[in-house]
Amino acid sequence: MKHLIMISLLATVVVGKSPRLKFVVHEPSRFHFTKPENYLSMYHQEGSDMLYVGGQAMIYVLTFTDRGVHDLQIPAASDQTAIDTCKAKAAPLELECDNFITVIQKVNNTFIVCGTNAGSPRCWMLVNDTMLTDVQGAGHIGSASEISPPYPSQKSISVPADGSLYSAMSSVGGHAGSIRRTFGAQKLLKTENVWLLNPQFAGAAIIPSSQKFKEEIYFFFSEFNKTARVDEEPFRARIGRICTVDEGGIPNLLADSWTTFMKARIMCGAGNTQQQYNNLKQAVVLTAQDRRAGVMYGLFSNAWGKTVICAYSIEDIDQAFSTSKLKGYSNPFIGSRPGMCSVSQNNMKNLGVIRYHPEIEDVIRPVGVAPLDLPSDDQITHTVADIVLAVNDEHYSVLYLGTEQGKVLKVLHTSEEVFIVSQYSLFHNEGPVLNMAIDSQKGHLYVGTAMEIQRLPLADCGRYGDTCRECILSRDPYCGWDKARRRCIAIPPGYNVTTGTLIQNLDHSNSTVCGEAAALKQRKTSPKEVLVPFNTSIFLPCPVRSFHATYRWEKDNCIMNYPCLFSGDFCVLGPVVDTPLKEGVFRCMATEDGFKVEVISFRLKNDGRLLVASVASMLGLSLLLAVTTLWLH
Repeated sequence: MKHLIMISLLATVVVGKSPRLKFVVHEPSRFHFTKPENYLSMYHQEGSDMLYVGGQAMIYVLTFTDRGVHDLQIPAASDQTAIDTCKAKAAPLELECDNFITVIQKVNNTFIVCGTNAGSPRCWMLVNDTMLTDVQGAGHIGSASEISPPYPSQKSISVPADGSLYSAMSSVGGHAGSIRRTFGAQKLLKTENVWLLNPQFAGAAIIPSSQKFKEEIYFFFSEFNKTARVDEEPFRARIGRICTVDEGGIPNLLADSWTTFMKARIMCGAGNTQQQYNNLKQAVVLTAQDRRAGVMYGLFSNAWGKTVICAYSIEDIDQAFSTSKLKGYSNPFIGSRPGMCSVSQNNMKNLGVIRYHPEIEDVIRPVGVAPLDLPSDDQITHTVADIVLAVNDEHYSVLYLGTEQGKVLKVLHTSEEVFIVSQYSLFHNEGPVLNMAIDSQKGHLYVGTAMEIQRLPLADCGRYGDTCRECILSRDPYCGWDKARRRCIAIPPGYNVTTGTLIQNLDHSNSTVCGEAAALKQRKTSPKEVLVPFNTSIFLPCPVRSFHATYRWEKDNCIMNYPCLFSGDFCVLGPVVDTPLKEGVFRCMATEDGFKVEVISFRLKNDGRLLVASVASMLGLSLLLAVTTLWLH
């Protein structure tokens, strides 16, 4: 019999809010950079297998298959003149005196690519996915410095809508920061300098409407709080809003500026307490196509760098912009409300009101008052979200949270709680997740670090197990138990709720919908035999499958129960008081959803030999761990 004796220091782990399952993934669909790419921009079109990645002086056109990745690399070097000027100006970092691709967007049929160009931003068109040419003949385009920042450490946001490109530039140095329409057939517009106070942008999203002229774009940012007390952070989180139909004001009053720009303060924290998160790092929005129902998820941090997620109702935000008083303005409105979406904005009175009073009084607060109940020890660096139609004909939100350690958390958000479905460890080289893209149509998630890009399936149903109970307890909206085929499968496109045979239970961790749990006989495992030297102590490992289950050990058909020590992802039985690890059969039992399953079992036998005394005295009895590694794989 083969067995491995191994030394391990055991620590009792207190498991709090945690992923139910943890996976180490080595998918073939991954691409390795030849050099670190510390700044990543991404573009992915729904339904495509291609991912466009902007890096340092390079555009990577990646085509993913189930067997691997085909890559085409398009050089995008800086002008030598720009490099020389950058180095002479003493850039924030000499490393930044290169062309970092910050924007890749498709506007109608035009691929717009912009980069820092060593401090002198420049834009191109990407033609046939193979070459860059100067932007020309494709409509109005503003200055490249309004689309791309001069240095990659300065955050910018771009979003295409109705044949135009909208760009938000964060403040840095002498640059005030702005929200602009920068490309397209419509008039190019901008924010007034007094509307934004050193903004740092975190995201943008189109808010659709069945009436096209009411379509809006929300911009999410933090800005300087000039009224902050000594004990307050100098930031406040904001939502800015403009209407896509906006064509500017009249001569001498907002002629080249937005006439529909409004902004509101958003808060993320525990009610009115001092525990607030004021630095908005990223924002994503989920909306329905035919109405303003939806949710915005904001990634916030505080002064100590702790990150949290707050969720906001799009309906609440829309209501506030439509009805709130304007800060500093108390007179009644004459005619239509200032800042509303309409084809023409030529009411001089209303234009004057918006010019000097763009902020609303109402504060936007999160759904459920407090941040989502997520693990506090995970530093979140990036997030994307998806909305999934479940078999009960209800929509559910799924969040993918990238962490500082290069892991991805898959999170279900229901009306009552958050449930952490799983954690993926993806990368050979551990590093923060820098960017992600999601494709709901083809069912893929793209995750990027400085060293590699990997693609994951959204519906990862095969990992959950081969029983109805395991499938249902995963609470994955993408997956259901097929009663006919007795498999956990992905919900197929166009699934018919009334005639289908799939079952789920997403609102609660309850597998009674399977109808078979009570009838299942307790599964027995074949005990692994371990020979124990006479004068040693033994530790028995049990691999933890579900981190939401409770684990205990039983000896000789449940005469006695023994608790676990946790070491990594193992529940370990060790020689503590009243736990005599003598001859007999020890079974590791996992209980979840009121149902007990046997995970592994060991039969201990005394082989009658003595361990060498000098080795025993050097290591100590409690440091010897019998880990049957070969059995557990």
